[in-house]
Amino acid sequence: MEDKKDILILGIESSCDETAASVVRNGRQVLSNVISSQIELHKLYGGVVPEIASRKHIENINQVIEEALRQAEVTLDDLDAVGVTYGPGLVGALLVGVSEAKAISYAKKLPLIGVHHIEGHISANYIENPDLEPPFACLVVSGGHTHLVVVRDYGKYEIIGRTRDDAAGEAFDKVARAIGLGYPGGPKIDRLSKEGNAEAIHFPKAHVADAPYDFSFSGLKSAVLNYLNGCKMKGETVIAADVAASFQKAVIDVLVEHSMMAVKEFGFTKFAIAGGVASNSSLRAAMEAACRKNHVKFYHPSPIFCTDNAAMIGAAAYYEYLAGTRHGWDLNAVPNLKLGER
Repeated sequence: MEDKKDILILGIESSCDETAASVVRNGRQVLSNVISSQIELHKLYGGVVPEIASRKHIENINQVIEEALRQAEVTLDDLDAVGVTYGPGLVGALLVGVSEAKAISYAKKLPLIGVHHIEGHISANYIENPDLEPPFACLVVSGGHTHLVVVRDYGKYEIIGRTRDDAAGEAFDKVARAIGLGYPGGPKIDRLSKEGNAEAIHFPKAHVADAPYDFSFSGLKSAVLNYLNGCKMKGETVIAADVAASFQKAVIDVLVEHSMMAVKEFGFTKFAIAGGVASNSSLRAAMEAACRKNHVKFYHPSPIFCTDNAAMIGAAAYYEYLAGTRHGWDLNAVPNLKLGER
């Protein structure tokens, strides 16, 4: 073992409806990863209610952090820094995590490191892939984001493609609601698609003329709704599994096409996916096949590190810590934080 001291970072994540805390050693070794999900609560409303999410974070955050420290068998005195998501996300939810991180940092005189949520998702790939180092391309797909990112170095990113309207995960949720599956839509459509015929219905794949890497999913969502309304008006039976499979294929085809186009243009030999939708089994299979065909090494986090979690924040915070990133007591929640901003 090297002489250098291990760096232990407490990661905190509260940007949406998961209250999470994790202790990460040297950016890649997860000693604990505790997630308190609010999905059952928000299911009643068909989506995340920001005010309820914020209140639940306040109720849960101390216990979640205590449990993360207990599982890692460390105390606050053993930590080297505190990393916390400060944007983007729901402002009230973010504020809970930021306030908690500031309190711990102040009480224990620890460096405070604000982490961008998407940087966290990208960094989730480092946890289980010791050989993965920048540069590489990464597709971040979640309920709130669809970004195609060039990872130049640790902490250095260039967004080359983004959605012009709905994020992929948002489209999944809306279509799931329309065919009566409920919330959260992504996992339910993934499951139902396995029973359907992806070639049954032709849904459009949108391409943005002036920006080849950008995405647009609102037209596809409208096409699904129009198809369902058309069936209703004509008295035709809707085969929900076929709708789900055909819709999912239209989304995945575009994600894969844009990703492989970027890999070829930039000459990357490594490609990663991240974010909640990255746990979709059909997307993983399609990306794996495309990467194999293009002789590109494919990386993806385990499903537990695709969902919002704090291990990914601890991993990202480690590299920010090494780069000298430190935040003061004026660190605030920034709901629309852009990737690459400080």
